[in-house]
Amino acid sequence: MDFLWTAIKEWIKEILVGGIMSNLSGMFDSVNQKVAEISGNVSLTPQAWNGDIFNMVENLSETVIVPIAGVILAFVMTLELVQIIMDKNNFHDVETAVFFKWIFKTAAAILIVTNTWNIVMGVFDAAQGVVNQASGVIVGDASIDLASALPDLEARLMEMDIGPLFGLWFQSLFVGITMWALTICIFIVIFGRMIEIYLVTSIAPIPMATMLGKEWGGMGQNYLRSLLALGFQAFLILVCVAIYAVLVQNIATDDDISWAIWTCMGYTVLLCFTLFKTGSLAKSVFSAH
Repeated sequence: MDFLWTAIKEWIKEILVGGIMSNLSGMFDSVNQKVAEISGNVSLTPQAWNGDIFNMVENLSETVIVPIAGVILAFVMTLELVQIIMDKNNFHDVETAVFFKWIFKTAAAILIVTNTWNIVMGVFDAAQGVVNQASGVIVGDASIDLASALPDLEARLMEMDIGPLFGLWFQSLFVGITMWALTICIFIVIFGRMIEIYLVTSIAPIPMATMLGKEWGGMGQNYLRSLLALGFQAFLILVCVAIYAVLVQNIATDDDISWAIWTCMGYTVLLCFTLFKTGSLAKSVFSAH
């Protein structure tokens, strides 16, 4: 009977060890793929990311939004002229220079509105230049492969009892399912940022039309800050990935297999959380205080 029980135990252990090895081998594959794609996606300009969407948004901005911005610009600069005159003691003691100043501001505002798309794309080109330089410096190998990182993993698993093996199999199964959810989170952050860029740039002429207004100028200034935040959010994302790469390459895998699995999951959850926070962090950096 002892021989039969031993054979059954070995059979169950082989099944559990095989399942654990299978789970560990593919557990982080989807996450590794998405993390590897991050550097490539955030280093792309809006035009390079998707040319069709870029052309559509540019066409909408120039044909629909620019005329509206022209009306807003006329209102803002007319209000500016009235305020300049009224500031001079209700139309008394008006200097000729104020009219030249107003004409210059109006001409500059018209120039800004008619070249809004070039200005906006210039902001992203400058930000992406910084990102491209950083991507070759700070991003390392951020892939995780516990099956190859743990020395003699299969042999170590065969030495464990059935109870701990079953618990470890359940843990690896649960963590594997969680990784799929985290993969979706990474997808949402990276692609959501690009969609946000297209949405923000589509209405660019309207806030830019208020840029030189005394009362309305804050709208245009806040808009430029939001553009800078979106552009340099890519840099913060790269820093997050670089920190993640350092953490996952220094996981202590020699002592406790279960601890290594949960540590890897913890680092991945931390990566997703910080990726979600990069947007608000970038906006807080460029916001007015």
